[in-house]
Formats: sequence, C-alpha cells, structure tokens
Amino acid sequence: MVALPFLGRLSFLLLIATTTTTAFAIGIHHGSIIRKPSSGVSNFREAPEFRNGDVCGTNASERIHIAMTLDVNYLRGTMAAVLSVLMHSTCPENTEFHFLWGKYEPEVVVSINSTFPYLNFRLYHFDSGRVRGKISRSIRQALDQPLNYARIYLADMLPPDVKRVLYLDSDLVVVDDIVKLWEVDLEGKVLAAPEYCHANFTKYFTDLFWSDKELSSTFNGRKPCYFNTGVMVVDVDKWRQGGYTPKVEEWMALQKQKRIYTLGSLPPFLLVLAGNIKAVHHRWNQHGLGGDNLEGKCRSLHPGPISLLHWSGKGKPWLRLDSRKPCAVDHLWAPYDLYGSPDHSLEE
Repeated sequence: MVALPFLGRLSFLLLIATTTTTAFAIGIHHGSIIRKPSSGVSNFREAPEFRNGDVCGTNASERIHIAMTLDVNYLRGTMAAVLSVLMHSTCPENTEFHFLWGKYEPEVVVSINSTFPYLNFRLYHFDSGRVRGKISRSIRQALDQPLNYARIYLADMLPPDVKRVLYLDSDLVVVDDIVKLWEVDLEGKVLAAPEYCHANFTKYFTDLFWSDKELSSTFNGRKPCYFNTGVMVVDVDKWRQGGYTPKVEEWMALQKQKRIYTLGSLPPFLLVLAGNIKAVHHRWNQHGLGGDNLEGKCRSLHPGPISLLHWSGKGKPWLRLDSRKPCAVDHLWAPYDLYGSPDHSLEE
C-alpha cells in the first residue's frame, strides 16, 4: 500500500469518516474482501477478511506479531485497532495477535471469535499478582489497573518462537501498512518507538527525584527523551537477556517508598530506557488525541504525515462519540468502530 502524504491522508480519513458507506470497502488500494454471514453472537458486527496483496507468503519468518491487552472496558477500542491493522496491511493474513487478559471474561473471547472469525491470535493470562504491591496511585485511576503493566512482562509471557513483538494500545487506529513499522532496524537496541525530545522530560518525575543526586544520576551518559509506551517494537530475546523486567520492577519498588513520579507504567520505562532506544518517525504515534490525563480536552492533529492515530489521555473516542460531544479527531476513529449497527459509528 502506498503511503499518502499528510494532506492527502487526512482528506482520505475525513472522507471515510463522513460517508454513509461502511468503512470495510474503503482504504483498500488493491485486493479484495471476503465476507461471511454475520453470526450475531455479540454486539459487534463481523469484520470481513481482507485479501490486499497479490503475493503473500505464509512462512513463519514473514509473520508479524502484535501484542495487545484484552479488557471488556476497552474492547470496543481493541476491535477498531485490529480492524485498522488488517484493513491497511498488504498481507493481513501474515499478522498474528497476542492478546493479554487479566480477568477471564468469556464474552470478550466470544466477541473476538465472532467479529474476526479468520483472525490468527493467541490468548495469554496475565497474573495480576505479579504487580500486586508494586503499583502506586497515579493521577488517573485507569493508569493503575494491573493489566496496564502487562507490557512489562511480554518477554515472560510470549513463547520462544516470538523473537520480536509490536505492542499496541487499544485506543489507536493504524492508517498505514504496519509492516513498515514492524521491519524497523533496531540497530542493536532492545526497543524502538517514536521519540519526542522537544517534550519537557523533567515533568515526568517529581521534584524529589530531581533533587536526589543519586536517583537523577541514572540518566548520566544518556540524552533522555520522552517516548510513549503505547506503540513499541520490542526485541523479545534481547529484553530477556538484558533482564529488563526486573530493572523496571526495581523502579516500581522504589516508587512505593518515595514518590518519584505521578503517572502509571510509563515512568519506569523511561527510567530504564529513555535515551537508549531506536527512534522511529513520529508518524507512527500521533499521540495525545485523548487530551490530558485530568480533563481529556480536545486536541488537534500535529503537523506532518500520519500512519497511526493514538487517543492516549483521558478522552476515548467511543465514549465521546456516544455522549454526542465528540472532538473533531474522533470522527477519524469512527469508521473503524464495529460496535452496534453499521451506521452507528457515523452518527454524531
């Protein structure tokens, strides 16, 4: 699939957000769509199977591994994210999803199976006991849920045959071929993500942290920059070999003794890896569309090309659309919404 320049892509997104045609037949530059009758098992419509590429291999080496969490409260977002990945992939049949769940909710699994009957996926139970006693209260309750910390334990949960994984949050949609992000050259780094060096890095930690010379010295020899952990390419083997999980846990344990940050699972990632990751283009995480963590006020798109739209922050597009008080950017998410009737996501 050919990448669109920013203005062309935005016009394209706005077009599909306002048309009355279902989103399934839009956004495919080549290939065909295979449909099956909907089973009506859940409140989600059945998604079509996409065949976008003329030549798509089935070798294990060509498989793209994507990890996401599964939670009933964010299921609507997860469904939209999965649809967006499949819709824009040249070879969606080569994508395998790895879903991490904390509390077994049968209706969630039923919904995944009925909505995506062709999906290649595996399920993994994340034991919340692994972070019990390690989580400190943050500025937003949603950030304190144990499943939000599951990304720290990916290397422990995934099978040995998974050497690399792309972790995605549930409040995003992909509008480009995910293989372009998947194939990034890590250049020996354990993790790749968009890096934001213009952000005020100091605000992610408390004055107590910065005033303690021993603690703040952890960044000596590094040029730390903010990166969002909702979109990461991770070398799973290197993560295991480097013992990164216990390194992150050490900072979480210290946070319980001294309040050195106010957010959830992000700061310990920054403490361990900021300034030592492979930076990728910002187009792969147009983040912050959910506004800030306290009020979730509307935000506009940043200038530049876009390959991934991310509603990080308090405001989630499905909630704002349902409340009939959507932000302008929420209409870019709506065409991927599989919940309810076909025209449900297009109503204002």
